[in-house]
Amino acid sequence: MKHIPFSPPDITEEEIAAVADALRSGWITTGPRTAAFEREIAAYCGADRAVCLNSATAALELALRALGIGPGDEVITSAYTYTASASVICHVGATPVLVDVPSGSFHLSAQDIAAAVTSRTKAVIPVDIAGVMCDYAAIKDALEQEKHRFQPKNPLAEQIGRAAVIADCAHSFGAQRDGKRAGAYADFSCFSFHAVKNLTTAEGGAVVFSNTDGKDSDELYKWFRTYSLHGQTKDARAKLEPGAWEYDILQPAYKCNMTDLSAAMGLVQLSRYPALLARRREIIAMYDRAFADTGILPLAHAGEHFLSSGHLYLTRIAGADAQQRNRAIRLLAERGIAANVHYKPLPMLSAYRDMGFSIADFPHAYRQYENELTLPLHTRLTDEDVLYIIDTYKQIVSFLFQ
Repeated sequence: MKHIPFSPPDITEEEIAAVADALRSGWITTGPRTAAFEREIAAYCGADRAVCLNSATAALELALRALGIGPGDEVITSAYTYTASASVICHVGATPVLVDVPSGSFHLSAQDIAAAVTSRTKAVIPVDIAGVMCDYAAIKDALEQEKHRFQPKNPLAEQIGRAAVIADCAHSFGAQRDGKRAGAYADFSCFSFHAVKNLTTAEGGAVVFSNTDGKDSDELYKWFRTYSLHGQTKDARAKLEPGAWEYDILQPAYKCNMTDLSAAMGLVQLSRYPALLARRREIIAMYDRAFADTGILPLAHAGEHFLSSGHLYLTRIAGADAQQRNRAIRLLAERGIAANVHYKPLPMLSAYRDMGFSIADFPHAYRQYENELTLPLHTRLTDEDVLYIIDTYKQIVSFLFQ
């Protein structure tokens, strides 16, 4: 029997050699490789600046803190997401405002976001699910219409002039919408390079931004670098200059920088990324052809205005409930195929129930969840693997509903 893991990293000898070179260089924390990776990420996304950090979660939280968001403020995000999109709101002491997705969709709509805006709303965190980007132009337009309610907390927020758009792009590095890549639309775009992501640095992330809406990207870059390194005015490299040991602490801040070991891996991954994306899209095309005109309903990864990064292959089983979906996952596992669910809506989780959220208030999110099943989609799959997954999944769905 085959054994097909859900999402293993695609690491070659080239990445291993690059990490070994970094180790031999004697510079293994944040240094020249991290700086090079930041420049290449910004150029790839079509943005002015990127700051590499230890996770997308850190990127999201620092973006909130850069805007001065804290207690008494509200931040809107989706009920249909992983906890990181909302937990960072709690980290800064603000109140998460969860919004239901539209019927049949995994993504927030601009209209539903606008309807949730109040005078306390300081930011919105839309979520790119499975590598498919949200409609950021529509979201920005909707927030512009509500800017008369906006009360900024600091000069940066005042320059933007409306609730900020902080994109949770954990899934969408390399995705496109209307000819632009993820990272080129939102006020801040936050990427993940975790081990299961398309491009991995083992652990890692980045926040990307440009000189738009009054932002000074050079000053913001300095702010993010400082506040990701304890609020210290000099990083380790600067302190190595002869006699340059002295520094200041501007605020008791955070420690969430990326290391050069991670960046060394990321630089190689980025050089391989066009081929990695192409392979993901080949697999998606195989799945899509096989599941056409069946009870297996995939999320669309391409359309007239968008092309996803192909991060996850989400399907819904027509007519299934959560119990039947779970049985399908168990049957796939018995045949050596690891499957998953993306996502269990936040109001179903203890932490968010304890905040007073109820899944009864998010019926569309629940309906998306109850029959959702995610198949393996990664670049270590062979065509033979993909065909085995297709045949097995179709047989299981037919068995469950015969």
